[in-house]
Amino acid sequence: MYVVLDIETTGGKYNEEGITEIAIHKYDGHEVVDKFISLVNPEKDIQPFVVKLTGINNKMLQTAPKFHEVAKRIVEITEGAVIIAHNAQFDYRILRTEFRRLGYNFERKTLCTVELSQKLLPDAESYSLGKLVRSLGIAVSDRHRANGDALATLKLFKLLLAKDLDKSIIKTVVRAETLGELSIRQLDIVDTLPSETGVYYMHNKDGEIILLGKSNNIKKRVNQHFTKSGDKARKLQKETKKVTFEKTGSELVALLKENEELKRNTPKFNQKVKPKLFSHGLYQSASEDGYVQLYTAAVNAKGSAGLVTTCTSNASAKNLLFKVSKDFNLCDKLNGLSNAKTNCSKYDEGNCNGACIQKEDVEVYNQRTFEALKTVSLPYKNCIIVDKGREVGEYSAILIQNGEFKGMGFYDLNHQINNIHILESIITPMKSNANTIHIIESYLRKRRVRKIIEL
Repeated sequence: MYVVLDIETTGGKYNEEGITEIAIHKYDGHEVVDKFISLVNPEKDIQPFVVKLTGINNKMLQTAPKFHEVAKRIVEITEGAVIIAHNAQFDYRILRTEFRRLGYNFERKTLCTVELSQKLLPDAESYSLGKLVRSLGIAVSDRHRANGDALATLKLFKLLLAKDLDKSIIKTVVRAETLGELSIRQLDIVDTLPSETGVYYMHNKDGEIILLGKSNNIKKRVNQHFTKSGDKARKLQKETKKVTFEKTGSELVALLKENEELKRNTPKFNQKVKPKLFSHGLYQSASEDGYVQLYTAAVNAKGSAGLVTTCTSNASAKNLLFKVSKDFNLCDKLNGLSNAKTNCSKYDEGNCNGACIQKEDVEVYNQRTFEALKTVSLPYKNCIIVDKGREVGEYSAILIQNGEFKGMGFYDLNHQINNIHILESIITPMKSNANTIHIIESYLRKRRVRKIIEL
């Protein structure tokens, strides 16, 4: 027996969503034998983007039953059945969270139509519900409403059952009762964790750290560890007895902390730390006419002479070179992006000032190039990178001296960073190497920090 269901929620923080609508169709493999469809009052506001997506608003739910009023019906209609849903882990997690709030441990087997479709329809362009059913010619009405999506999932499931001629795929995809579910102990662990940025530590019975990592949402990431499949994941789940964490506020601080502590602790379930996090770099040199030229090369082959910044691959180094050339109106020919014999094509388009044919003043061009290089590498050899702290009114500080990463700390008063002696006392010293500079520069290229103060 199967129950095909779909749930609409309020949106919001992970594990804090509320159900706004639920649709369940009980299917015996031949026909629908029972169904339950209802709006649900989540007792909290719906996120605006969800209102726009589903059309369900707060006013519609004022007179709708609350979850505890429909809980018994959900238990009855799903009893002894396998839950079928598109992205089943999401719907199942939402249901278990709601039942847990009522003090009830809701457990069912699940079957995900995304996973089934990936196996039985390997050539599909997309496995999102809307695109998938449309490509299969399945009619859908009331998209992004619970009953409309549940009916679409039911039709998709019928098609998949028909395609699974030897039934072997369904047998292997049906999850065991413990797979994708959290034990009471694991649920208690997850409940104590914050949905914030930081570093988390998974401990065994002896207190040893067996895995550590960084995340922008610690609660969500640990929950994923507990619901992941595979032999290694199951061993981690079995050995984990406690999870501790440190909030950082800043993702950059979390990255640097993770990098440092992985080397110091070497947890058994973490991958071995790479001696070098990058393979290629952006380099600078001077042309015969004195213009600064930029180019990419493998770091091992070229070394550090003229190295501006590092990248994880040749492709990312090339992309970076294209970006700075475009953003700062630099010459493609000088930077090796054009093989033109005379001027580059950007000159003809008015996007190059003629450095390729010595028409632009060398000093003017080079000054623009140096401004470009500030955006891809550390802008100052001595500076403080200021970002978010662990709580309101607090900030994180990353100290750079003589081009080296010295460490990081937290402060809440400006005089703590205006006085170098106080600053050095609140900073936790850390080792600087090519990897730490790579982490900092890569982060600054992609994301913003609060500010960078030159010392």
